[in-house]
Amino acid sequence: DAPIATFGYRSRRLVVNTNFVNPNAPINLKQLTDPKWKGRVAIAYPLFGTTAAHFMALRAAWGKDAWEQWCRDLVKNKTLIVDGNSAVVRLVGMGEAWLGLTDWDDIAVGLRKQLPIKMLPLTQEFSVIANSVALIRNSPNPQNARHFQEYLQQRQTQERLLALGALEGISPSDSSDHLMPDWESVLEDLDSAYTWLSETFLRN
Repeated sequence: DAPIATFGYRSRRLVVNTNFVNPNAPINLKQLTDPKWKGRVAIAYPLFGTTAAHFMALRAAWGKDAWEQWCRDLVKNKTLIVDGNSAVVRLVGMGEAWLGLTDWDDIAVGLRKQLPIKMLPLTQEFSVIANSVALIRNSPNPQNARHFQEYLQQRQTQERLLALGALEGISPSDSSDHLMPDWESVLEDLDSAYTWLSETFLRN
């Protein structure tokens, strides 16, 4: 039995406050460093979670030099660095930030709360994240854990989670318009990239 199994996915997205940003305007990640957005962009601290994985995937896709310049320009443009993706959506919804880089599920929560926000379309700058469930080695209830893992992998379970808004989609292959990084390349230089990132986005 596989110790880790995947079920459904969510994506990374740009979210905008519709009171300040035209939600139909095409905005890409490199435009976040434009001076017109100075102090108006929010991201989660890029050393953890899905934000860190997305940043590392962009490094592999863009190349080291272009990626490092983008990161430096984010800092120079006084990008708001917050503790998590939900905080990004909250700042954008309140208008303290006008744009944010976050996860689909956090935007979905904000939309349910009727915040004045909209997610921008998925493009090849944004990663898709498979949800996963792991079996813990030497756990006290391995059989029940395996049954739960199998339950989450059933098509009807995933369709129900999709209907409830708990999943963005069932299979990442359903959408080809997203970032598909070479994870082997990411892992090869991960330590040095992570060190550089921590120094660049150093918080006091």
